Amino acid sequence: MTTETRPADAPAPDPDLLYSDDEDALRDAVRALLTDRSDPATVLAAVESDVPYDAGLWRSLATEIGTAGLLVPEKFGGAGAGTREAAVVLEELGRAVAPVPYLTSAVLAVTALLGCDHEDAEVAGALTALAAGTTVGALAVPLTTAPGGPPAPTVRAAADGTLTGRVTSVADAAAADLLLVPAQGPEGPALYAVETAADGVRTERVTPLDLTRPLAHVGLDGARGRLLAIGDRAREAVATALLTGAGLLASEQLGIAEWCLAETVRHTAERTQFGRPVGSFQALKHRMAALWLEVASARAAARNAADALATGSPDAPVAVAVAQAYCAPVAVRAAEECIQLHGGIGMTWEHPAHLYLKRAKSDELTLGTPGRHREALAALVDLGAP
Repeated sequence: MTTETRPADAPAPDPDLLYSDDEDALRDAVRALLTDRSDPATVLAAVESDVPYDAGLWRSLATEIGTAGLLVPEKFGGAGAGTREAAVVLEELGRAVAPVPYLTSAVLAVTALLGCDHEDAEVAGALTALAAGTTVGALAVPLTTAPGGPPAPTVRAAADGTLTGRVTSVADAAAADLLLVPAQGPEGPALYAVETAADGVRTERVTPLDLTRPLAHVGLDGARGRLLAIGDRAREAVATALLTGAGLLASEQLGIAEWCLAETVRHTAERTQFGRPVGSFQALKHRMAALWLEVASARAAARNAADALATGSPDAPVAVAVAQAYCAPVAVRAAEECIQLHGGIGMTWEHPAHLYLKRAKSDELTLGTPGRHREALAALVDLGAP
């Protein structure tokens, strides 16, 4: 993960919200793949099956394009890129509501591992496997866990490394090969790697609102774990992963909102009523213009968060809190407008609009609600409650 370091008292750099040529090229490659392999009909068919995610699409995305290793240093087989590039991928995945474990594996799991000792063979091996896309990872925390104040671990670690406990609502746990489990060990907080195929590991799938991002409860009954980090290092690794995940989730929410706006404009330009396109009616023009402004602002907030994380800005927590507090409601509003302005067809299962609303509503809870991020922002900028 390419981040810059600077003295603690140095001013934060000016954010760069523009896309580079490399980022545009990455976007083109990901969008072309998703257009070919993850069209709305394919996504609808996938969510009606028992398969947790599209393994073929993930293999192409992770290995052929190399997105699984964007945040992984080159010495571990990754691309050595940064959060700006990962944000571009998430924009496209949000635009396609693609059923792949990118956020959970290539962002949350990878970032947690990057916070551990890279010289440790267990950490290096896990990073290499995740970068290659041959292993799917998941950080074993509830999907709603917000950065800044992760709850106390619900898993206990014995002196011999066996883990006992239960973690609810873990995203993509049913699809994962490797779980990164925060636990309370004999020496305090710790982070363990656990193979999902190991004895004593149970995953109980639950039905989520967003069928494109499956959830599962994880039970550990004496499962053998491999120690990755202990103490403050383990705590910081998880905290950094949650902060990075929340910041990049805003880019996924941006992608959702952009698709909903574009699809709504397209539909209202083609749908006629009283002999004219419904999009020409003044009231609908106003609604779509207001939504365009919100989406443009969401793009600025999401890009600012991705850039702050990439440059190691001291204002990164502020940028992430702003992005999540703003982008989550915009994605929901855009999806709601998309459904309503499509009329009756927008309420059908066959039209993909409901997939975007469900992803937007699920993302509104993921890694902290907008209200939780507003509270965090108020504390970060020393703005007391009335």
